[in-house]
Amino acid sequence: MFDIQNYSKQNIKNDILSGALVSVALVPEAIAFSFIAGVSPVVGLYGAFIIGLITALFGGKPGMISGATGSVAIVFVALGISVVQMYPELGKEALSTMILHYILLTSIIAGLIQLSIGLMKMGKFIRLVPQPALFGFVNGLAIVIALAQLPFLAPANMEQYQGWMAIVSASLSENYLMYVIIILTMATMHFLPKFSKAVPAGLIAIIVITLVTYLLHIDTKVVGDLADLSNVSMPSFILPLSSLFTWEAMAIILPVALIVALVGLIESLLTLSVLDEMGGKRGSGNKECIALGVGNTTSGLFGGMAGCAMIGQSVINFTSGGLGRLSSFTAAVLLIILVVSFSEVIAVIPVAVLVGIMFMVSIGTFEFSSLQRIKHMPRSDAFVLIVVTIITVLEDLAVAVIAGIIISALVFAWEHAKILARTSTDDEGKKVYTLEGPLFFASVTSFNEQFDIENDPSEVIIDFKKARVMDSSGAEAIDVLTDKYKKAGKKLTLRHLSADCKKTLHSAGPFCTYEEDDPTYKVATNV
Repeated sequence: MFDIQNYSKQNIKNDILSGALVSVALVPEAIAFSFIAGVSPVVGLYGAFIIGLITALFGGKPGMISGATGSVAIVFVALGISVVQMYPELGKEALSTMILHYILLTSIIAGLIQLSIGLMKMGKFIRLVPQPALFGFVNGLAIVIALAQLPFLAPANMEQYQGWMAIVSASLSENYLMYVIIILTMATMHFLPKFSKAVPAGLIAIIVITLVTYLLHIDTKVVGDLADLSNVSMPSFILPLSSLFTWEAMAIILPVALIVALVGLIESLLTLSVLDEMGGKRGSGNKECIALGVGNTTSGLFGGMAGCAMIGQSVINFTSGGLGRLSSFTAAVLLIILVVSFSEVIAVIPVAVLVGIMFMVSIGTFEFSSLQRIKHMPRSDAFVLIVVTIITVLEDLAVAVIAGIIISALVFAWEHAKILARTSTDDEGKKVYTLEGPLFFASVTSFNEQFDIENDPSEVIIDFKKARVMDSSGAEAIDVLTDKYKKAGKKLTLRHLSADCKKTLHSAGPFCTYEEDDPTYKVATNV
């Protein structure tokens, strides 16, 4: 938790003002993601408050914003479809209640999975994500943030228009005031910091433009048009229905909970890495896993949906000066206060202001420097960057990152799948193969091609001093080669293998010599 004594007056002011800006920006996001998941906006708002509050106090990165997110909400869509198919006899209201309870229980279990991962200190595995994949994630998410704003600008009865040009034309004619407000908001956020950074530019844009549109009765889409927030109360404890604790229900819930847990952790840990690069101070992945797990479990127990870190709001907070835990704490607490006690004020905020803020976040999030680096990157890294970006936009964040890791791993294996042998003859006429390079599953073929068993002399030495046996496939290759020399009636001696490698060998064990300078590396096995 934060220690208020370590805060300067300037830091307190920056954190509170930045948190206020973020709290307002969280409202339409939470509402929109609730609609995606197929539940009441209150579910997303509760999730944003509870998850945001707990991660603010105990998370691995001060100032990082967490709440209901689109990447997690999309996973709940499939859950809702499964529930509808499972209960075809239920009416609309009963079915909505059933879907809600499935989401709540799924959120609780997902949180427990994340908590377990954090306690086992597995958050460090985010380091396996290569830099090109991280660039791809950031760029893809920046595009997703921008695309998520487009539905707010869609014309009424959009299905009657054919072709994107017709849709754009109708949007411009119907929502021209929204476009004007978006441009004014983006201009304010771009130019105001050049004159003064005393108050976050986004907060100024919200206050000024809201007052102007309200006092002048300008007809534009407002937050109140998205959902009725008049009856929102403080979250209360709620247990999932007992009927969900059956094998049939759990067969649906558990796989979704696992996906929610992994998607949430990947997005949170990658967001943490992005903020680490922006701020220079390193956060704790394991603490973030634990805090997110506790937050999601608590959210599910109090009527909220699961979520994770929000890179858009986190960047808003960071660039507005909110670098401490007080900023994210303020955002969470002020969010629930606004929707419970000041819902009428929130309702008159123009949606276009928030869209403009998110467009600026999208621009600020995109790594434009990566476009220049592509020219100088190895082709494999450039390929990973582009693939991860495309999959993030079209499919899913978790799939994109996993694909990036797999592609990078395969490229690494391919590039290191070469082992060379230098041959010489010692004073006793024995042929010596001096190997160089790693011996593992990908280099076994290259290893076997180095030896001329048929034409080799009666005594052969293989020296592994400059090589390294990496896995059981390498050890198996040595055993197979030993058998071939044995069947050819030739004496083979193996030098400079680690003690661990010698234990792994079966056929070749008796042919190993023991040197004083034998290496001490371990061999990875699947045992």
